[in-house]
Amino acid sequence: MTTIVASEQALSAGRPEDLLEPYRRELTGYCYRMLGSAFDADDAVQETMVRAWRALDKFDGRSTLRSWLYRIATNVCYDHQAARQRRAMPMDMSPSASPPVLSSLGAPLEQSAWVEPIPDGRVMPDTSDPAELAVARESVRLAFVAALQHLPARQRAVLILREVLRWKADEVAELLDTTVASVNSALQRARATMAASSLQATQAPDPMDEGHAALLARYVEAFERYDIESLVALLHEDATQCMPPFALWLSGPADIGQWHLGPGYACRGSRLIPVSANGTTGLAQYKPSGTTPGRYEPWAIHLLEMSGGRITSITNFLGTHLFALFGLPDHLDDGEGVVQS
Repeated sequence: MTTIVASEQALSAGRPEDLLEPYRRELTGYCYRMLGSAFDADDAVQETMVRAWRALDKFDGRSTLRSWLYRIATNVCYDHQAARQRRAMPMDMSPSASPPVLSSLGAPLEQSAWVEPIPDGRVMPDTSDPAELAVARESVRLAFVAALQHLPARQRAVLILREVLRWKADEVAELLDTTVASVNSALQRARATMAASSLQATQAPDPMDEGHAALLARYVEAFERYDIESLVALLHEDATQCMPPFALWLSGPADIGQWHLGPGYACRGSRLIPVSANGTTGLAQYKPSGTTPGRYEPWAIHLLEMSGGRITSITNFLGTHLFALFGLPDHLDDGEGVVQS
């Protein structure tokens, strides 16, 4: 409510340049869930700002400023979705790999094929309410965002607005220029599709506590020492690992361990620093430079999910393009990282 009042006061005071800024974070979260990419979400929010600026003289106050902006953002997301393919995760494309496939990653797909991570600071609400934070974390979880991509655009918008943002059915109907009955029908169909999605079959991760913080520390130490026996001992028996932009993914500690001792061995000697992304635990991996001793260069963003005292999934987003998004340094030097050998 404070944000709404502040923005409407800015508008009435003749400061239209302040109109959208208080809404940037929540609009980014909405567009990210709709589009599955932080970069696409940033583009969509920027386009929303431009459209709102140009149409400012048409805002007549019959709806709240917030709902007016969401209407624009929804239309922008519809346009983006119509022009691009559905983003996915490797588990959504093929069965898990097994020997001898484990000897190679295969050819990378375009970055636009994948659901990508987003820093928590761009989407998590500014609140201390545990229930609101729990909903926000679960609704930016990679598996949830990937499952959303299975929905038609309108169903996706309805589900996010009703079940994540807690809008009333009549508010959503007004935003989408439809009826309450149509909104309820779309929500029912969206729920059915989400329930049937294999991506939603995985158990939601537990929130971070002292036990899981210790588990994370053991993972970091094992990875930095490249002690794969210790690393796989931390994994759940059904743990998965995937590595976008490659379609290959792994299931179970044995195959994950074999991968690390095979092609993954090139990661030996890496350093990790913590990041917060998609409501879960993240780590930025820097590999030893091939040319400069004592220098470590960006390689991947790891997202981990943990449940019942074990790591249940590891997603390694390979590529340097995400490091600037997370505000990470362009290299590390000796002595920098989470745990040193």
